[in-house]
Amino acid sequence: MSKVNFKPNEDRILVEPAAAEEKTASGIFIPDTAKEKPQEGVVVAVGEGTSEKPVTVKVGDKVLYGKYSGTEISLQGGEYLIMRNSDVFGTL
Repeated sequence: MSKVNFKPNEDRILVEPAAAEEKTASGIFIPDTAKEKPQEGVVVAVGEGTSEKPVTVKVGDKVLYGKYSGTEISLQGGEYLIMRNSDVFGTL
C-alpha cells in the first residue's frame, strides 16, 4: 500500500487498484489487449464524510467496486481511482 499525501473531499475515497491478472488459473498467459480492468483494490485515503453520507471504509481496507466506478488519476507517480463511498460494493 502506498503512502499518498492526498485528502479526498466529503464521501470520496482514494483506491489503489489491484494488479490485473497476468495468467489464468490453468496457467495460460493473458495478453495485454484481453486483460480486464481490476474490480478490487486497497483504500489509500478517505474523506470526512457528511452527516447524510458517512464514510464506511477506512484506510487499508481491501474493497470490491464496480467495473466502471471511479475516475482514474495519476498522483505522485502512482495510478489510483477516486470514487464515492457508495461505489464500493463491500469489503473483502
